[in-house]
Amino acid sequence: MNTPINNDLHLRMPMRSLIVAVALTLLGAGTALYGLNVAPGRTWPSLMLSGFYVMSLALSAMFFLAIQRVTGARWSAALRRIPEAFALALPPICVLMLLVFFFGRQTLFVWMHPGAFDHMTAGGKPQYLQPGWVLARVVIAFAAWSIVVMLWRRTSLRQDQEPGENLALHERLTRYAVMFIPLFAITFTLAAFDWIVSLDPSWFSTMFGFYVFAGFFVQGIAAVALAAVLLRRREQMRSVITEQHLHDLGKMAFAFSTFWAYIWTGQYLLIWYGNIPEEITHFATRTRGPWLYVFALNLIVNWVIPFVALLSARAKKSPGLLAAACALLLCGHWVDLYLLIMPSFTPNAPGLGALEVAIGIGFLSLLYLLARSALARAPLVPVNDPILAYEESAHPTLAFHSTFGVEQ
Repeated sequence: MNTPINNDLHLRMPMRSLIVAVALTLLGAGTALYGLNVAPGRTWPSLMLSGFYVMSLALSAMFFLAIQRVTGARWSAALRRIPEAFALALPPICVLMLLVFFFGRQTLFVWMHPGAFDHMTAGGKPQYLQPGWVLARVVIAFAAWSIVVMLWRRTSLRQDQEPGENLALHERLTRYAVMFIPLFAITFTLAAFDWIVSLDPSWFSTMFGFYVFAGFFVQGIAAVALAAVLLRRREQMRSVITEQHLHDLGKMAFAFSTFWAYIWTGQYLLIWYGNIPEEITHFATRTRGPWLYVFALNLIVNWVIPFVALLSARAKKSPGLLAAACALLLCGHWVDLYLLIMPSFTPNAPGLGALEVAIGIGFLSLLYLLARSALARAPLVPVNDPILAYEESAHPTLAFHSTFGVEQ
């Protein structure tokens, strides 16, 4: 029989970890300020890359929560606090990204300059990329995401405190999830075009929204799985985060990394076969010179190695292998974003130095502080969750057995 759930279990941040994370965050901020003074053309793209990476990770955690709730998944109920913690980093990260857009737009986006569309087949792009309209779309998307995250968190915490309202609050969380998914589909697709495709306004791809989404969702699954493995090292959490949870998270990482590879292949082959001048510019830059190695590395770290590593059921259940594969996928998504963003600024060769590394570490440290703080402010296992109550009362020996799918 499983050990009863300890609903009073909280996560405490060791002082040493707190000091290191704060120091790294300040180092990243200091490096960014220094870079903006001496090399703004190099610093703004790095801020955009790292900021978009962390923002997409937090947003993907909210999407993970919404998908689990809309599909009626019971297996992930005990893990809810993990994606919640990542999602709560979204509002402050969105504020930082809004500052990057507002102050760095002249450096980042060529369409901000007069005459940017004079020598290209632009279609409706001059109208779509009017600075005022782009800023409005950015603000609306960031505000909508942040509002949903805060409403979700407030309701989740109320469920902990009001056992008599647990079913009503459970239904409210489901309504938020249903509302979030179409909102996300529209706003994230527009954000992907406004932030990334518009770096080269002469290029377009009808599959790009799906492509960015695929990598974004794999990143969120990998972050949740890695956090689950780390939390499971605590003795009290081993009865909550079971081997079956790891197996299900491993299956999701395995499946959606393959989905990413499918979209990657489809987009590349269609553009390569069509050989239309307006479409091939994107891949022509990324498959010549030193960029070709990054292009090949992208596929290897985002699909080839994770596919082989997570192919067996035993590997998916192994905490060490699952953590290593998820860490690689998180690094892989950064490589993917690097390949999407940086060739627009350094088309001849990649440029990765101490400045870029320090800024990236600063953003990751900030995410760590925000997520760890969110985990510390609420029980690690949701209290009064009706799914957990049902599983524990109706199936005491299988309280957290997965219902995600068959073993493979």
